[in-house]
Amino acid sequence: MKKFHFPLRPLAVVRAYRELRAREALAAALRERAAAESALAAAQGRVAELAALMDVGREGSFRAADQAVFALAYREECAGAAAKARLLAAAETAAAARRDACVEANRDMKIVERLEEKARAAHRAAELRAGQLELDELAGFHAVRGKLSS
Repeated sequence: MKKFHFPLRPLAVVRAYRELRAREALAAALRERAAAESALAAAQGRVAELAALMDVGREGSFRAADQAVFALAYREECAGAAAKARLLAAAETAAAARRDACVEANRDMKIVERLEEKARAAHRAAELRAGQLELDELAGFHAVRGKLSS
């Protein structure tokens, strides 16, 4: 029996490597998105805490200087939260792009795998046919020998 040889093996190796890199990039993008989500949640928590402090400060005696400081800090925290929201949106876009690249790399790899499966099936069928031909040939020789010796 001849050994199976798949001529597209180097392509399969390259595509498997690309898929691995795409998966790693997707994992990194998902980690970045998770970090951006937690940073946004923390910033929103600080904004809510500062708003609560401002509300408590308004209940007692009104101090304009304190309220001005709180208002400035509140604006800065809101701006920070908005920046974190933009970072989260960018991270989600990047993660979606990485997911698409990962799906495409997987699809490319599956194509080569299917080609290899078909080539293996054709090789097995050819080997079975060749083996059957050898058996038929041997059976024919034995039949002829049996007729000649009788």
